[in-house]
Amino acid sequence: MARTTIGIVLNGVTGRMGYRQHLVRSLLAIREQGGLPLRDGTRLWPELVLVGRSETKLREIADRHGLTEWTTDLNAGLARPDVQIYFDSQVTAQREKALRLAIEAGKHIYTEKPTAEDLSGAVELARLADAAGIKHGVVQDKLFLPGLRKLDRLVRGGFFGRILSIRGEFGYWVFEGDWQPAQRPSWNYRAADGGGIVVDMFPHWHYVLEQIFGQVNAVTAHVSTLIPTRWDEAGEPYEATADDAAYGIFEIDRAGQSSPIVAQINSSWGVRVYRDELVEFQVDGTEGSAVAGLRNCRIQHRSTTPKPVWNPDLPATEDFRSQWQVVPDNEEFDNGFKAQWELFLRHVVEDEPYSWDLWAGARGVQLAELGLRSAREGRRIEIPELQAEPSK
Repeated sequence: MARTTIGIVLNGVTGRMGYRQHLVRSLLAIREQGGLPLRDGTRLWPELVLVGRSETKLREIADRHGLTEWTTDLNAGLARPDVQIYFDSQVTAQREKALRLAIEAGKHIYTEKPTAEDLSGAVELARLADAAGIKHGVVQDKLFLPGLRKLDRLVRGGFFGRILSIRGEFGYWVFEGDWQPAQRPSWNYRAADGGGIVVDMFPHWHYVLEQIFGQVNAVTAHVSTLIPTRWDEAGEPYEATADDAAYGIFEIDRAGQSSPIVAQINSSWGVRVYRDELVEFQVDGTEGSAVAGLRNCRIQHRSTTPKPVWNPDLPATEDFRSQWQVVPDNEEFDNGFKAQWELFLRHVVEDEPYSWDLWAGARGVQLAELGLRSAREGRRIEIPELQAEPSK
C-alpha cells in the first residue's frame, strides 16, 4: 500500500505526558499499525523530530524507539522543509513563545493546553494562526475517554430529559515529596512556573462542559493551597505558591432549556480517593441520572428510581450502587490521545472538519483566568464572548 509521509516536530517529548501519551501511545502506535488510513487508500506515516532541552534524554528516547531525528534547537527543527506540524507539550511557561515561532515558520499547530499563561496571549496566538492561514488544534483528550463518550451519547440521545445539575469530583493525593516521591513535577506547585490546579484543570472542565452540555457563561470559584511546603526532585523543600485545590460552580446555557444548568466541580491534589475512578461526573435530569468516569458510565432511569426514606435512627439496608445499570461500550475505544491525533492529522491532510482549535484553547484559558479572579474577589463572574478581531 502506498505511503505518504508527514513531518512532525514534537517539543517536550522528554516530559511524562509528551512521552507516554503523545509519542508512545499515539504517534508510535499509529506507525505500529502501518500508518493512518486515508480516503484515497494510502497510509499517512508520521516522521518524527524530537525536540527538548536535554541532549542525553533525547538520544536515549530516540535510541529506545529506533528514531534518528532529534535536536535541542527548536529553530533548527522548525526550519526543516520536511516538517509540516509543530506539537508542544512543554511546561506552560515555555509554550506561547514556541507556538509563536512555529506560526511564524508556517507550521500547522497542535498543542497541549493551556495554550498560554494568560488570556491575552492565548487570544493573540489564535489570531496569529488564523492570519497565517495554518491549521491549529488543542488537545482535549477527555472528550475521547470511554466514560465521557458514553455520557455524551446519553445527552445526545435525550436520556436525561431536562438536565438539572452536574457534579464533578476530580483528584488524588499527590505526595509532598519528603518521605515518598511526588507523582507530579514540582513546577506544578509554583505559580511563577505556570503551576496551579486551576490553570491545569479548568481548561479541561471548560471543554467537557462546553462540548457535551452547552456554553459556560459564568463562574464562581474558591481556591486553596492545602500543602504549603513540598519537596522537589532533588529532595529540597520549597514553598508551594500555586493553588492545589479548587472548588468551582459553572453556569451553563443549554439550547432548549430556559434556565442554566449548574455544574459543581471539585478539583484537588490533596484528597484521598473514595470513588470508583479518579474523576467522576454525576448528571441528574428529569428523566434519569448518570455517573460517568474515565472508562465506565452507570445510569438510573426515572422508571427504575427507588424511593429511599431518610431515617437516621436505622442502618441503611439498600445497596444503592446495585440499583444502577451499566452503560455498554457498544464500540471499541482507542486511546483518547491517539484518537484525537488521528482526527487532527486528517484535518491537516484531508481538510476534515475540526473544532478544537486555538480559540477553543483560549476559552479554556479564559475560564481559568476568570476562575482565579472570582476566587480573589469572592464573587460570581460572567464570561464574555471572545472576539476574533481586536476591538477598535
